[in-house]
Amino acid sequence: MRRTLSALFAATLLAIAAAPVLADEGDSYSEGNVVELSFIKVKPGMFEAYMSYLATTYKGLLEEQKKAGLVVDYAVYGARAGSPSEPDLILSVTYKNWAALDGLEDKIEPITSKAFGSEEKANQASINRESMREVLGSEMIQELILK
Repeated sequence: MRRTLSALFAATLLAIAAAPVLADEGDSYSEGNVVELSFIKVKPGMFEAYMSYLATTYKGLLEEQKKAGLVVDYAVYGARAGSPSEPDLILSVTYKNWAALDGLEDKIEPITSKAFGSEEKANQASINRESMREVLGSEMIQELILK
């Protein structure tokens, strides 16, 4: 009995000593920001008009979202499209984490309403944007910060 207790005690000590080593395996990185990427193909002859929209309405909406703490950052990237089916612009919106997306539409709605005035005007603005560009797709990615 005493031998069994000693073996159990030794096994417990060994498990406790090994726990930090096992925990370190998952500690090589930490989770960072979540980024939404939108891949945009601007329609022929519409580049300046679309960039004007981005520099005014789009930027204004995202600045308000930043002030409200909903968005960490945003950016617009030019891309060299290798074919007609590839984007020439990539829009990024950075969020603190995945939880920041919970209920986001409801939190953004007052900002959008303030900017456009009514749902009808917001819908019309969306239709106008579609005449300038095509959304080829989007992707959500998360930064993994190496330690």
